[in-house]
Amino acid sequence: MYAVIKTGGKQYRVEPGAKLRVETLVAEAGSQIALDQVLMIGDGESVSVGTPLLAGASVKATVVSHGRGDKIRIFKMRRRKHYQKRMGHRQNFTELLIDSISAK
Repeated sequence: MYAVIKTGGKQYRVEPGAKLRVETLVAEAGSQIALDQVLMIGDGESVSVGTPLLAGASVKATVVSHGRGDKIRIFKMRRRKHYQKRMGHRQNFTELLIDSISAK
């Protein structure tokens, strides 16, 4: 069984037992959360697609940890203008462990 969920402006395909890094969620590490924006649920040959969301469907997950991703380096330069700029960015994330998928 798998599901497609929406969180943090992105869509993810999840299965029970999978670990997933999403945009930062306000929840303590070790707590249970329910993701209720489920777009699709597939179980073998049967597929249920929402318009846009499935009513009554939810995905239960456990918050494993919070962290920051690897640094992405940004370098801007204009040739012949003596302009160079270096920046970096580290995105915050929340790591989830998918426990169960339920469809009503």
